[in-house]
Amino acid sequence: MKRRTSIAVLTAGLASLLSVSLTLFSPQLAAQNLEEVTFLLPAPEAQVAFAPWMLARSRGYYAAEGLKVTFQPGRGGVDVAKQVGAGNAAIGGAFGDTPIVVRAQGVPVKAVAVLGGRSMMSLVTHEGGPVASIKDMKGRTVTAMAYADSGFYALLGMLASAGLNKGDVDAQAAGPAGVWQLFAAKKADAMAAVPEWIVEAQQAGAKVRIMPAYQTTKSMAQAILVSDEVIQKRPEMVRKLVRATLRGMRDVMTDPKAAARDYIAAMPVHKGREVFVEETFKLYNSLVYPDQKVLGAMDVQRLTDLQKFYVQQGVVPKESPLTDLYTNQFVQ
Repeated sequence: MKRRTSIAVLTAGLASLLSVSLTLFSPQLAAQNLEEVTFLLPAPEAQVAFAPWMLARSRGYYAAEGLKVTFQPGRGGVDVAKQVGAGNAAIGGAFGDTPIVVRAQGVPVKAVAVLGGRSMMSLVTHEGGPVASIKDMKGRTVTAMAYADSGFYALLGMLASAGLNKGDVDAQAAGPAGVWQLFAAKKADAMAAVPEWIVEAQQAGAKVRIMPAYQTTKSMAQAILVSDEVIQKRPEMVRKLVRATLRGMRDVMTDPKAAARDYIAAMPVHKGREVFVEETFKLYNSLVYPDQKVLGAMDVQRLTDLQKFYVQQGVVPKESPLTDLYTNQFVQ
């Protein structure tokens, strides 16, 4: 009888332990234990440019790192940097050159990862049209998203490489849709465009000639920005988020077709636009992502040259110490 009692007690104890274990490892509780992070994007998350982040979320890379990342839209990269610097968001996205601009304004942020070794922007003209080279841009109309935008600064760099300046062209700030719509309608001779705008114009019937900015300027790809305070106080969170995001970027690079499928499943706003997403991913793989020996690492010489150009153009009044602008500690 004592033996039966012992077995009953042991069985009850094992059942209780199993119940506790199942509770501890339940998806609901695991979700509750994730570290919550607010990531501020420069535009709504449906932009295809943010695919690495969306894939990192939908494929569980953030969760695997113990993070629950919530994305919020900002009003452009400079605004994101200011919000991150002010502590209104832990981390955000902009271009790799954004710290050059905002550090000069006293905003304490650094780029901790750059998503690509080339430039986000290309100068796009009409195939068979009057603009066959950058020097042909004199007197021509070109659309850009905004004047205080990294893409516009990249355009200035391209013009400068041909001895031109912004006064030599009719530059129109048209917003993210107007950039490619005006160009596709042949109301502009050229556009300063990111990959998805190029594909949008092509699908609207435009035949294009692409002049990548990286061939003539030091402009950069997207970057992850973090404040000095967060780098100091939450370095492991930054490391985990960078690692997971770069996994998403690598997915686009290694298998764009599968990445497009999963991206559209996670972002149903693009349902039915499979060709658009795949073609956009291909352009990122050829125009933006290559040329990094270490995925995500800042090219220091590129940053140095770009900052000198910004000073020459009057975008910023003076150079900042390079160590104030970036750190590669989270991608090594």
